[in-house]
Amino acid sequence: MLRQLGLADMEEAAQVHRIAFDQAMPWLAGLHTPDEDRWFYRERVFPTCRVWGCFEEDVLGGIIAFRDGWVNQLYVHPAAQRRGAGTELLKIAKQAFDRLELWTFQRNTRARRFYEARGFALVEQTDGTRNEEREPDARYLWRRQ
Repeated sequence: MLRQLGLADMEEAAQVHRIAFDQAMPWLAGLHTPDEDRWFYRERVFPTCRVWGCFEEDVLGGIIAFRDGWVNQLYVHPAAQRRGAGTELLKIAKQAFDRLELWTFQRNTRARRFYEARGFALVEQTDGTRNEEREPDARYLWRRQ
């Protein structure tokens, strides 16, 4: 089940983000505390983005946050991966815009393959000096055909 999330879902959304992030990129695990994650979602993500979640039996398994042609966050809990949650969440953002951009880390090869398989094209790579993690990243672009 997909539904738009509200601030009442903030804590669960931040937790999905943290678990998925740490599992996908263990070299960056522990970058933020749970309190920092909750602050980020409460103060930055929910006020500026449309946030949607994918639920299985009332358990939040994945989230997407997007705005103004950008996917800001897309995370699927490891227990919910490979069941279509990420694809379904991405479809919501694709329905809202004719063009989407996003950043992912260059070393996150699973994410890169995921986006490329769903029509995103690599348009830029950086050395990571402009991001908080100082991790080389890649910008992707999708355009409606």
